[in-house]
Amino acid sequence: MSISEILKQNPLVLAPMAGITDFPFRLLCKEMGAGLVYSEMLSVEALIRDHKRTKGMLLTDPAERPVVFQIFGGKPGTMAEAAGIVSEGEVDFIDINMGCPVPKVLKSGAGSALLRDLPLAKEIMSAVVKASKVPVTVKIRLGWDAKSVVAVDLAKTAEEVGIAAVTVHGRTKVQGFTGHADWSMIKAVKDAVRIPVIGNGDVHSARDAKRMIDETGCDGVMIGRAIQGNPWIFREARQYLEAGMVPSHPSLEEREAVMLRHLKDMVKLIGENIGVREMRKHLCWYTKGLPGGAEFRERVNRLDDATEVKQEIGAYFESIDRSAIALHR
Repeated sequence: MSISEILKQNPLVLAPMAGITDFPFRLLCKEMGAGLVYSEMLSVEALIRDHKRTKGMLLTDPAERPVVFQIFGGKPGTMAEAAGIVSEGEVDFIDINMGCPVPKVLKSGAGSALLRDLPLAKEIMSAVVKASKVPVTVKIRLGWDAKSVVAVDLAKTAEEVGIAAVTVHGRTKVQGFTGHADWSMIKAVKDAVRIPVIGNGDVHSARDAKRMIDETGCDGVMIGRAIQGNPWIFREARQYLEAGMVPSHPSLEEREAVMLRHLKDMVKLIGENIGVREMRKHLCWYTKGLPGGAEFRERVNRLDDATEVKQEIGAYFESIDRSAIALHR
């Protein structure tokens, strides 16, 4: 199935987020209503050197498909080699990261650094398209800064070399995640190319997702930071797009069940020691805004044993006065 057809069926997309969109969380978001899910970004240098942990991040399952694996690097040759490796697996699309503003990524000439070298960006996209056995997408920002906005030109180049879709984060590299995303530039990209355009930036709710589609004409809406502790946003957004109404927020019982399931899946995937540590941030996000959440987070962040964490989760939800609570987001 083409990415255009996927987005027509369900335009809601889980953003690639380092340390967050691993296999267990992607599966949760898919079950909650995401139409397309992206992996964490994968280092091409680690992939071609057969790095065990990075190779392990390629784990997937039919239940989460269609799935996109995102790669980052600054050299056409290594990007192409890694694309060949990734596309041999159970993957539907490969995405090229041209938007990450993290200094460590920029130093390697990858991510947003490519926004300052369009000839190299073109060479990398072309090389990956030729090497990959599956369609290739690219995720970009508007440009390096407000004086060098290149999104439209880069999207046109992407279409020219055979990229299947482009995701536009409506901020520059210099903005990072501050200020506001410029949705008018997402619309400008959509108007300039024939391939699908996925809009990204400042989608915090179901209503934001619909508003982005209405204002930009984009084919898909990528949701990033708003999913932290809130995979239910996909369920809410999908129902709002399809029926014009937002369902109730998850009950305390559902929230507890998802936290326990997420913990179990994480420990099963990467072991108790690392799994519990990786879950701490998720447990903090899941309980944000809930009564007694700060105290729970302080306690759970000291624990290393999965059984103790499960007991703490159970005790925490047992302690909440359900008659007095109103969940808000």
